[in-house]
Amino acid sequence: MSTVVVTEYVSLDGIFEEPGQWSFPFWTDEAAQFKYDELFASDALLLGRVTYQGFAAAWPTVTDAGDFGERMNGMPKYVASTTLDEMEWNASRIKGDVAEEVARLKQQPGRDLLVAGSGELVQTLMRHDLIDEYRFMVHPIILGSGKRLFREGYDTTALKLVDTKTFSSGVVVLTYQPDRKEARNP
Repeated sequence: MSTVVVTEYVSLDGIFEEPGQWSFPFWTDEAAQFKYDELFASDALLLGRVTYQGFAAAWPTVTDAGDFGERMNGMPKYVASTTLDEMEWNASRIKGDVAEEVARLKQQPGRDLLVAGSGELVQTLMRHDLIDEYRFMVHPIILGSGKRLFREGYDTTALKLVDTKTFSSGVVVLTYQPDRKEARNP
């Protein structure tokens, strides 16, 4: 059985939009190793359309990323999109009900299904309780505005902290799993 792991770069004020514009100054060898380990513990990427299009436009042209780049380019990708018809970059489109399809993917044997970025997809997965783990790379920066990962209008969701890592740049990785027992018995 596979697990759905959401991995996100977030600011201290909860913004996850356009991390390439603000996370770069905090990139270290520690962060690179974390992302490497995360990718190699996964069997596939699960992406929303916007993230998929950004990744698919960039990654196939990257020539200096070693085995990380080879893994990123070679692994299967499942893309949640109602508008894309043709897929490239070893990707297939999730057709029909996204929640049903992801639930089906989770039933297959394997390791992590890694979700990066993909805010709309994350919202859908949260509504259907399909996320098994959240990994937040919290960056020591306040952005003041932008898209927040957790929007207003969602039910209270209890999470339990299962791991922390602190990088020399000040980035803290907080790993949470849904506390399904707590959510049922508030």
